[in-house]
Amino acid sequence: MTGSESPVVVVLSESMEPGFARGDILFLHMSEDPIRAGEIVVFNVDGRDIPIVHRVIKVHERKDTGEVYVLTKGDNNDEDDRALYARGQHWLQRRHIMGRAVGFLPYVGWVTIIMTERPIIKYILIGALGLLVITSKD
Repeated sequence: MTGSESPVVVVLSESMEPGFARGDILFLHMSEDPIRAGEIVVFNVDGRDIPIVHRVIKVHERKDTGEVYVLTKGDNNDEDDRALYARGQHWLQRRHIMGRAVGFLPYVGWVTIIMTERPIIKYILIGALGLLVITSKD
């Protein structure tokens, strides 16, 4: 429905501040429309498991093939993302892009971050919910 393999992602770093803060949830959509400089995209890099949320700063289209290449950068970063891309890669292709940010919920993703960074909290929460179910009376 959204055209994206993952329609919701959590911002995991401060690289997009002040626009998006760590813990914000982004809603993604991917259409066939051309990607433009200024858009915020979520992309995967070959060899990395975690998607990255950054802004497109340059778009390059090859005249002979029509292939589109994009360069990204975090709003809060000094340099473009070439250091984050796979070794020898200087541009992203459309296949790397999971979607464009079309909306967000501030700070709601902190639940995911806390449970990932501190698994003990996840187990305590699951245990408390289990105990609640066991002890609740009809």
